Amino acid sequence: MSSSPTDVLVDVTMPQMGVSVAEGTVVAWRVEPGDRIEAEATIVEISTDKIDTEVPSPASGVVAEIIVPVGETVDVGTVMARIAVGDGAGAPRAQPLDGDTAGPPITETKSSIPTPTPAARNGNRRYSPVVQRIAAEHGIDLSQVPGTGRDGRVRKQDVLAFVEASPTEEPPLHIESPYRPEPVTPAPAPAAPEIDGGGLSRMRRQIGEHMKRSLDTAATCTTWIEVDMSRVEAARARLGVTALAFVARASIDAIREHPALNAWLEGEKYTRHSDVNLGIAVSLGDDGLIVPVIPRAHELSVEGLAARVKDIARRARSRELTPDDVRGGTFTITNPGQYGSIMATPIINQPQVAILDLEAVIKRAVVVTDAAGNDSIAIRPMTILGLSWDHRALDGALSAQFLATIKRNLESLS
Repeated sequence: MSSSPTDVLVDVTMPQMGVSVAEGTVVAWRVEPGDRIEAEATIVEISTDKIDTEVPSPASGVVAEIIVPVGETVDVGTVMARIAVGDGAGAPRAQPLDGDTAGPPITETKSSIPTPTPAARNGNRRYSPVVQRIAAEHGIDLSQVPGTGRDGRVRKQDVLAFVEASPTEEPPLHIESPYRPEPVTPAPAPAAPEIDGGGLSRMRRQIGEHMKRSLDTAATCTTWIEVDMSRVEAARARLGVTALAFVARASIDAIREHPALNAWLEGEKYTRHSDVNLGIAVSLGDDGLIVPVIPRAHELSVEGLAARVKDIARRARSRELTPDDVRGGTFTITNPGQYGSIMATPIINQPQVAILDLEAVIKRAVVVTDAAGNDSIAIRPMTILGLSWDHRALDGALSAQFLATIKRNLESLS
């Protein structure tokens, strides 16, 4: 069946999911050639080292061709599918795999239509990889989840709604750290067929590649400083928030004094930003971590920052983040310290020029000096802040000054 001469083909392309993201992987197609789809309805699920997300259809029409098969990784901007819109949109057209639309109309045959790899089945129901992963994380039996998609298909939103309505206890989430402790008695992993990643998840592989590119790109150095958190601990008790919120606020204030750290370095192009769009590293379990962004974080109080951190962590865990949630970060904070670690060397989140590491707050004996200059030994809640910075854009003196400003801000809380 050929398309109408009045049809217009609209491209579905791999979206840009962040400044540093160059490619994405097709996880599952929600449609097949010949299917009708409405604008903004999910057409494909994709994965990058930043986020798993659903891509909406750019137009209403009929799926004319699917070019990129499930499992293939392509560059940002690559055409993944085409939708026929117009007066003849009801007449679907098949295209060859290479996407060549030149020449006469092509007759629709089984051999000429790319067939997406099927999603997992449970009886007569089909589930996408994203749906399966969320269900596994929350121990959900998908056969019990009502589906609101086409032909009763279970969508991501259906699983998330089922989780919210479930009386079971919500799984723990470390909302501030990209690390998690190993279980005391780990259960043996089920046997699985080997794939091209040697057992690593697709996102884990992409994160690894992104981190390796960062180390290959930046002239990475790390500077540490000790901070007495006595005033922070007292303020935390009053407000009921985490230390991360205070460190975030202190860092934002320090950026105002040292704006060179709130910048991107892309090749030889150095861009200093006026807004502080704060990235917070959040764990995704075995898939690694993600860095959602709090835009215009400089406008928020400590309480406001704490609320935003909690919100983005919840949405990251539930796979509810959108591409906009991981775009535009200008400075990042990571906090592995809640599990007792005392020092780390974080990798810079490209194209940013610095990342701050918050370690454990530990009570220990330190030397303190009173107003008269007398020294004594006292017990204080102490932490180490580590700043990894790009020596192409910054130098050691400025990095040390930045850390000293954060220290001053935290130790002088009223």
